Amino acid sequence: MEITLKGDREFDQIPSLKTKALRINLNENIYGTFAEIGAGQETVRQFFRAGGASGTIAKAMSAYDKDFSDAIYGIEDDKRYVTEARLRKMLIHEINLIEQRLIREKHPNKLYFSYANTVATIDFAKKYKGHGWVGIRYQIDPNEKEYNEIILHIRFKENDARLQQETLGILGTNLIYGAFYKYNEPKKLLRYLYDHLDKDQLEIDTINFSGPVFEDVDNRLMSLQLVKNGMTDAVMFAPDGNNVLPAAVLYKRNILALRGSFRPVTKVNMDMFKKSYDMFIKENKVDEEKTQVVFEITLSNLRAEGEIDEQDFMDRAKLLCSLGQTVLISNFQEYYKLVEYFSQYTKSRMGLAMGVNNLVDIFDEKYYRHLSGGILEAFGKLFFKDLRVYLYPMQNDDGTITNSENLKVHPRMKELYKFFKYNGKVVDISDYNMSNLTVFSRTVLKMINEGEDGWEAMLPEGVSKLIKEKSLFGCETEEVFRDE
Repeated sequence: MEITLKGDREFDQIPSLKTKALRINLNENIYGTFAEIGAGQETVRQFFRAGGASGTIAKAMSAYDKDFSDAIYGIEDDKRYVTEARLRKMLIHEINLIEQRLIREKHPNKLYFSYANTVATIDFAKKYKGHGWVGIRYQIDPNEKEYNEIILHIRFKENDARLQQETLGILGTNLIYGAFYKYNEPKKLLRYLYDHLDKDQLEIDTINFSGPVFEDVDNRLMSLQLVKNGMTDAVMFAPDGNNVLPAAVLYKRNILALRGSFRPVTKVNMDMFKKSYDMFIKENKVDEEKTQVVFEITLSNLRAEGEIDEQDFMDRAKLLCSLGQTVLISNFQEYYKLVEYFSQYTKSRMGLAMGVNNLVDIFDEKYYRHLSGGILEAFGKLFFKDLRVYLYPMQNDDGTITNSENLKVHPRMKELYKFFKYNGKVVDISDYNMSNLTVFSRTVLKMINEGEDGWEAMLPEGVSKLIKEKSLFGCETEEVFRDE
């Protein structure tokens, strides 16, 4: 059963919330339940107000009391209720009830759905602004055996619980409408989640699509859209390719981050990672069991001629995931912003692994002109935290090595640099592989694009094979097969 939406937002006005809810209500086949916990029943209220809801809403509930909620959806071992796991239990439970209580033979054309959210709004002291999980499990074909699912995590930015509730109701309506009428254009569906909302009201930092209609959707690419559209400053995805909640991955962890273009990931990247990791876990404040490594790519590193090359992004993502790495895509051009971001989730020791050129850039005043306190303000945010920089050396044209002992910064920054160096904020990676100092991503990429031989030796084991098999970075598959 095909559900289509005529027109396009570039030419049509944005539908009002009432129009969206009414269109769902007047579709005689869309039928389901609303289960909302923690912020009232704000989404279903939009559908009741629009009129004609009796043909759409099978049930609306809010099991606000934890004992009642446990009796319906089960007990959470960790006693945490605003989680993705809790949301999934709610969605599955409610869909199962619909299937048990409605005989399919009597309703052959019904498109079942369950919408749910579990949310914590701002606390009384206004210390924690609140967050939540929102999702929908639904059909667009009554004969589908598997359900489609869209699950997202939100962070509230408003400082009033009532406003947050209203924002949640708007988002929920947009999600349900988009799920049924924009499922075939997930990028637009994402943008339309902010209809009648401002980015100052709400942040969406995680979203995952699954099910038959999203079979060809790569959640890493959807993750990129969140940052690209300004919905969040950073997103994270796991080695399996699914987006993960940064707070869940980083909470109270020691964090070692490596920033790079990884275009493609080379032996020098992996050597930098392994050697810095070995040094990091030996620090007296670092617990290896609670350490998280993050490979970070900034949005500026993804731009080519002013636009983000999505295929190029996917090529990098596939390689990093194949190496078992957790990847952060951020909008943080300056390192201090990255450290500030991590500091939201942990007070434990952090490490940054980087090359000489990156550290020299950090001491360049031009990057901090927008700050009232200039470079001193940035360094206060960067080095005031329990942070250490692990510096990978650089080989110069004359064969000499540049490291933390002899690198040159601007004369005005020399004493400042010596201060941080003396206090152990910058340490050298000494046990490095000399042969890697002549390996550069841009050289490898140029060799791949021009069909030259020998680039395989500059990459970690298995990476060149994957590049050939998947024709990544413009690698000519036919030529590779002929060479082999």
